[in-house]
Amino acid sequence: MDKIVVLDFGSQYSHLICRRIRDFSVYAELVPFSISFEELKNLNPKGIIFSGGPSSVYNPDAPIPDEKIFDLGLPLLGICYGHQLIVNKYGGKVKRANKEYGSSLLTIENDKDLLNGIGESVRAWMSHGDEAEEIPPGFKIIGHTESARAAAIASDEKPIFGIQFHPEVVHTEQGNEILKNFVLKVCKAKQDWTMAEFIKNEVEKISKIEGNVLCGVSGGIDSTVAALLIHKAIGNRLKCVFVNNGLLRQDEENEIEDIFKNNFKLNFSGVDASNNFLSKLKGVEDPEQKRKIVGEQFISVFTDFAEQNGPFKWLAQGTLYPDVIESGVSKGPASVIKSHHNVGGLPEWLDLEILEPLKELYKDEVREIAKILGVPEKLFMRHPFPGPGLAVRIIGEITPEKLKICKLASKIVEDELIEAKIYENVWQAYAAVGDDKAVGVVGDERKYGNIVMIRVVDSIDAMTADWTRLPHGLLEKMSNRITNEIENVTWVTYSISSKPPATIEPQ
Repeated sequence: MDKIVVLDFGSQYSHLICRRIRDFSVYAELVPFSISFEELKNLNPKGIIFSGGPSSVYNPDAPIPDEKIFDLGLPLLGICYGHQLIVNKYGGKVKRANKEYGSSLLTIENDKDLLNGIGESVRAWMSHGDEAEEIPPGFKIIGHTESARAAAIASDEKPIFGIQFHPEVVHTEQGNEILKNFVLKVCKAKQDWTMAEFIKNEVEKISKIEGNVLCGVSGGIDSTVAALLIHKAIGNRLKCVFVNNGLLRQDEENEIEDIFKNNFKLNFSGVDASNNFLSKLKGVEDPEQKRKIVGEQFISVFTDFAEQNGPFKWLAQGTLYPDVIESGVSKGPASVIKSHHNVGGLPEWLDLEILEPLKELYKDEVREIAKILGVPEKLFMRHPFPGPGLAVRIIGEITPEKLKICKLASKIVEDELIEAKIYENVWQAYAAVGDDKAVGVVGDERKYGNIVMIRVVDSIDAMTADWTRLPHGLLEKMSNRITNEIENVTWVTYSISSKPPATIEPQ
């Protein structure tokens, strides 16, 4: 199939570029900027995109791609740092400028090719500290902002474009249309990337593996879809195991067992390891350490299970693209944001091979596969839940009291969203608790109790998210229930931070 290759120079948005392009039913693949000319040529792309990144092209240690890549004759689009690379490569000049972060008005000077049909002006998202002082010979300016004269440039003779802004983020108006112009009109890529085709190819690939597979299922959509794909490929050579780590939502262990036993013809077992997890986490406050401990404990349980019920050669997981990039083990040079228990949290002593059929997919793509595979809507529409569970929603040490508060408060938040018929319209909703306390008045008496934070966000793929503007009456109802029904809670707050700069989970 046709593909667009994105060279990753370390931008937090690199995967978003791929994600947006896949929306056009065109396959996009992220590769490190250091990929060799031969490796890139063998991928046979229809076009190349240079991502943004934190570096400056004039620095001695700036990441530079193989020079031969420029000679492939393929359409090329540079975004932010990628734009500056093109300017520098073809004889222009890049200089240090005042940092520009946020929305700017992009005025379009030439509406052909890349900016075709965009209009006279749009709001564009800027995130840079360098800019093109002089554009290269043989290039023209096709768009500018008040602070960036060469915010968009194009070669007069070749299909090469550079843009200083980020079309991949939702904050850029018609950013998808700009990317679509490059992919479909400039690169002329065929729209042949579909989830039905992915299922076919992945099942064929998995069917060729040898040995039995142990799949950890959490009850979430990712691990469930991974299990169903693997089962479709190898049948009874798959064994699914659900681990109760003591960090689940209220009554979740019973719900998950009912869902799997009543809806899927999978070989399913449950293991209660809650005491082990909670004892290992006792006294631990650092979030990264929590994630590592949870990861190691999961693997320990899986390993013990494999020894008693094996032999198994593979451990399967529902790892997704965002998990990989945030854990710092993606193909590019992005920094670690937080280790995911099933990626960055895997211990070195693991003696099972890892099978991750979904690691190149985003959440919305997984949900599309779930529809095709006939996953029940009740499971299909459940909000994402972090692998380390409430360990990352309890700030500081995990104590029995904070665990109880977190479970009950989150249940109230979800129940009220369901009652208001809003639950299915938001991406994720929960309550978190930490060590902060505040004075309240309960029964005419002063009480010093916990502060609970409610977090509700809207998103498409978890790579970016915005806080949900809930009706004030609904927030009031949640707050009243939490303070009235949960002992030792005196205050309730609502998080209004988007991602970025925040993350969806507090830890």
